[in-house]
Amino acid sequence: MKSETGFDPDLFNRFPTQGDRPEGEEEGLKRVWCAPKGWEYLTVVNNNYVGIYYLGTAFLFFLLAGVLGLLMRVQLAAPLMNVLPQATYNQVFTMHGTVMMFLFAVPMVEAAGVLLLPQMLAARDLPFPRLSAYAFWAYAVGGLAFFGSLFIGLAPDGGWFMYPPLTSKAYSPGINTDFWLLGIGFIEISAIAGAVEIIVGVLRTRAPGMSLDKMPIFAWAMLVFAVMIVIAFPSVILATLLLEIERAFNWPFFDATRGGDPVLWQHLFWFFGHPEVYIIFLPAAGMMSMIIPTVARAELVGYRLIVLAMIATGFISFGVWAHHMFATGLPPMTAGFFSAASMAVSLPAGIQVFSWIATFAVGKPRFNTPGLFAMGSVVIFVTGGLTGVMVALVPFDWQAHDTYFIVAHLHYVLIGGMVFPLFAAMYYWIPMVSRRPLSERWGRWVFGLMFGGMNIAFMPMHLSGLMGMPRRIYTYLPGSGWDTLNLISTLGAFMLAAGVLLFLIDMARNFRLAPEEGEAGNVFGAGTLEWLPTGLYSTRSIPVVKSREPLWDDPNISEDVERGRYFLPRTATGRRETIVTSPLLAEPQYVQIMPGPSVWPFAAALFTAGFFLALTVQAYLFALVSGVLGILAVLCWLADTDLPVPENDVDIGAGIRVPTYVTGPQSHGWWAMMILIVVMGMIFAMALFSLAFLWGNQPSFWTAPPPMLEALPIALGYLAVIAAAWGTRELHRIGKSWAILPALAGAIVAPALLWLDIGAWSAVTAPDAGGQGAAVFALFSLQGMVAAIAVLMALYLGWRQLRRVVTARRNNTLDLTCLFIAYTGAQGLVGTLFARSIGA
Repeated sequence: MKSETGFDPDLFNRFPTQGDRPEGEEEGLKRVWCAPKGWEYLTVVNNNYVGIYYLGTAFLFFLLAGVLGLLMRVQLAAPLMNVLPQATYNQVFTMHGTVMMFLFAVPMVEAAGVLLLPQMLAARDLPFPRLSAYAFWAYAVGGLAFFGSLFIGLAPDGGWFMYPPLTSKAYSPGINTDFWLLGIGFIEISAIAGAVEIIVGVLRTRAPGMSLDKMPIFAWAMLVFAVMIVIAFPSVILATLLLEIERAFNWPFFDATRGGDPVLWQHLFWFFGHPEVYIIFLPAAGMMSMIIPTVARAELVGYRLIVLAMIATGFISFGVWAHHMFATGLPPMTAGFFSAASMAVSLPAGIQVFSWIATFAVGKPRFNTPGLFAMGSVVIFVTGGLTGVMVALVPFDWQAHDTYFIVAHLHYVLIGGMVFPLFAAMYYWIPMVSRRPLSERWGRWVFGLMFGGMNIAFMPMHLSGLMGMPRRIYTYLPGSGWDTLNLISTLGAFMLAAGVLLFLIDMARNFRLAPEEGEAGNVFGAGTLEWLPTGLYSTRSIPVVKSREPLWDDPNISEDVERGRYFLPRTATGRRETIVTSPLLAEPQYVQIMPGPSVWPFAAALFTAGFFLALTVQAYLFALVSGVLGILAVLCWLADTDLPVPENDVDIGAGIRVPTYVTGPQSHGWWAMMILIVVMGMIFAMALFSLAFLWGNQPSFWTAPPPMLEALPIALGYLAVIAAAWGTRELHRIGKSWAILPALAGAIVAPALLWLDIGAWSAVTAPDAGGQGAAVFALFSLQGMVAAIAVLMALYLGWRQLRRVVTARRNNTLDLTCLFIAYTGAQGLVGTLFARSIGA
């Protein structure tokens, strides 16, 4: 195959090298990747620890949400029960759904990626370990503070979907809703940070030779998962911001009496909410596609088809969101399109299910605990998928909408498509990090209780829903015919809980964390790289990958890796390192020098959480102080990475030399910045959609915008910002010391242009006058936030220039700052012209 980068693929044939490595090399790795002590556990950044922290916290939220679910089932076990008052039930019901969807499901699979991907890819770590640590601490601190609102009577009570006008200030005057809006927005930012880490990690830190066609299927699943997060989550971030602004400043985005529209919330929320089901399912499906071949002792049937199915699922899922809105009165053509897309999305899921069945069929399955949970997952998920096709039909959905039939469907899909694969994964991969595996005998009891309990709990809900039982009610009258079905569901829920309790006892008996050495090992005989001998530095040396199941195809690979006969058998620069490879063929491009433990990600997460929490309780001075301290913590975090780096090439094994620093599109930082720009672009695109939606649905509230002629100077100014950013980069390449001045000027000009635009619009409308003014000034607010970030980045660039850290050869800070300033100008240009074109 032709090389991407000029690297000679024949050089791979030098590996494994012969003979043992010099003494002291492995000790050097252990010294650099040392274990934490005492309070240093708060500063760790390597995936061995952060991944375990992440998984433990996410599972804690699963247990907490499960307890809330049991409280709901006790309340509904019989008519007119008084276990939970109505107001408390609404809070419990809202927190159950919110915690399961936002604090358990997505963080859990993201945590699995943080823990497993470096081992599967044979990388030392993911490329931004401090970002992973920040994402975890932000999630943990923010999530626990959010859940704590339940104990002080301030938990949200508008449902996990938070539909206005129920959640508007008129009907929810307390700060309960604000806890949800600000808390979830903050937690989603953490999820996006993790997605950036995963995308760059999967595409750029794979073992040499691991082309896309040889990547573990779980890595493919996590890649599609992370891309979907980057595209979908900005929508809910914007939605929460708009509703919080409406509540705080009376800007009527969702008030139909003043030119807003509550259906706009549903579009923004479900553009995120339905893809989220597949965001959750795809990593779990990736786990299944890793576990089933090992259980069946056969290669996965249809590897390429599964990869295509995952990509197709990610694509089609963004055309499905409005099937949650069939009852809102969509036009027939729109309803028909979303109905067809909702049925079409089941096809790629079917490809994966048939592939798993075929793999079981051609192999010799072992009915161990991971195998049982995998088989149970197939049964439950297919059942949920069949009811999903039913509700994709508009006439049926009209009958079943907002009944317990939907509750049953949702839980069959999520438990079968995510929870059971997760338990299979825990039994399968725990020997990788624990000195002892979990008990097979206990595991069979756990599976039996969970599988039986799940079906007993949720199968009757199909019938109660078809008999007319609405969702979200806290009690019901005798004689409705729902009594027996609800009692059976409650008994099933406690049976399911008993299985989870038995699992916890088994964990307490057998799980003994061993992040350095002494793991139970490859007890199931898998063939992928995460089962290589590992330490805190991951593998002793990074192997050349020649197949999808390296441990099956090369029986000597474990010994050769352990003896340092492959890439990077030592620390080439005396620092933490990994090899960055090309995105398609995984050819070595350079050695990335990675940051070590630091307290600053923890501090930044703490102050960021404090900022959002203070806004929620309207402690604005504390919010300001927390925000400033959070920015200072990030600056200290960045400054802490400015350590001297060797500028010469280094030997990464067998005489192959690569640089330690690159700029431009080869740099992993460039990839991360482009992903950030996509996130900002999606938020901006959703804001433009909101403006157009309100104009199309509430034209009677619209006034003529300022003339396009007034926009021309502003548009030309933003074009100048873009030109300044790109010109700066080119000037710096030729060694002009003053080259950063155009970028600094462009970053400062952008806010000034924004004020000109605000002045022109203020003569036409006000943000609290109607939906048009609210939407336009929301665009201004978004542009102001982006411009403020651009100014901060420009000032940071200037500070580094004064310290002479930025040079003609080492100018990634300049590259990334110019990229963001150029995006700031492009967003301002498009926003200025689009806002004036609507309703002109």
